[in-house]
Amino acid sequence: MTQRPRRDTPVVLPFDDRRTSQAIGAMATAFVVGGVATWLALGAVRTAHAQPAGPADGAPLMRAPLQVVAPVDLQRYAGVWHEQARLPNRFQKRCVGPVSAEYTPQPDGTVQVLNSCVRADGNVDEAMGSARVVPVPGQPGAGRLEVRFAPSWLSWLPLVWGDYWILKLDRDYQVSLVGTPNREYLWVLSRAPRLDAAVLEAELDYARSLGFDTDKVVLTGK
Repeated sequence: MTQRPRRDTPVVLPFDDRRTSQAIGAMATAFVVGGVATWLALGAVRTAHAQPAGPADGAPLMRAPLQVVAPVDLQRYAGVWHEQARLPNRFQKRCVGPVSAEYTPQPDGTVQVLNSCVRADGNVDEAMGSARVVPVPGQPGAGRLEVRFAPSWLSWLPLVWGDYWILKLDRDYQVSLVGTPNREYLWVLSRAPRLDAAVLEAELDYARSLGFDTDKVVLTGK
């Protein structure tokens, strides 16, 4: 789950000279792309400075790279997942009710992502995105993906892609623990709208052992 970057639409005045018009359009597009890249880069820098080192008892683990599940069958992983818990993040601040994510594999190997959540006013927020597999040497089918909610024409920018690492997944593909390598984001997902309390606690205990600050987790399952 990542935030959609905002972009301004460039205004191109009409010119009789087609070459001049095309040049102005190209410069305007470059300005927008450069602005978006700068905005995202500054946001990443601010987040990096604001990110705490993590709980004291997890500090040694914070230095160890996280491992992902391998292999993951994306066809089995497809479908609707219900969020049960998450670490607070800025792009879900308005989500106060049930949260779900639907994954649909595409012919080109990517996965369509549809995130939904209920706001305080009862309305539903939806965000459509795309996920792609990130190959891991020596681990075919590893559950390391990147998700983009920015427009497709910005997909060439590395900063519009967010990490989606499957850290734990049961054999029946009913419960999934998803996080990011910097331990800043964490989600517990399940096929069932409400997960058994003992199972949820086991997922959070495992996340804690990996160095995630689960004391800050928000429970969202209904």
